Amino acid sequence: MSRLFWSFLMAAAFVAGAAWIWAGRVPEGANRPAAGLPPAPAIGHPAPDFTLPTVAGDTFTLSALRGKPVILNFWATWCPPCRAELPELEAAHERYAGQVIVVGVNQMEPAANVAAFAGQIGLAFPLPLDAQGDVSRQYAVRSLPTTFFVDREGVIRRIQTGALTEATLAQALKTIFP
Repeated sequence: MSRLFWSFLMAAAFVAGAAWIWAGRVPEGANRPAAGLPPAPAIGHPAPDFTLPTVAGDTFTLSALRGKPVILNFWATWCPPCRAELPELEAAHERYAGQVIVVGVNQMEPAANVAAFAGQIGLAFPLPLDAQGDVSRQYAVRSLPTTFFVDREGVIRRIQTGALTEATLAQALKTIFP
C-alpha cells in the first residue's frame, strides 16, 4: 500500500470522526438537565408546583420561591423521626436565612395541632398544611419524613427518606447551595 493511500485513509477517518462529534453535540439551550422534562418527584426533574394554606393563615406557593434553593420537608407531629429532625431544619432555617428556604409540609393534621406543636418547639419556617394529602401523593411520599432538595431553577437535586441529621443535612445542602 502506498503512502498516499494511508494518508487518504487517515484524512477520511478524521473527517468522519469530526462529523460524528458535530452531529452528536448537545443542542444549544439543552444543556440544562431538566430542560423539557415534566415536573415529577424525581431527581433531575422540576419539582411539581403546589399551593397550600399555612399554619400562619397565609397561602404558600412553591413556584414563588424560584431563584432560591428550597428544602422541602414532609412531616407530621406524630412521627418520632420527624420530631428528631425538626430542630436541625430550624437551625438551617436560622443559619441560611434568606439564602435557603426551609419549608415543612405537614401531612394531614388539623391546623390547631400543627400550630400548637410548632409553637412548642419554636418552628419559624413556613408550614403549609396538606390537609387532604394531595401534595404528598403528588410527591409520592411513602414514609415520613421525606425531604426534597430543590435548586434555584426549581429542579429536584436530592431526595432524602428518613430523618436528617446535622451531617446528612450539610451533605444534602451541597447539592443545591454552594
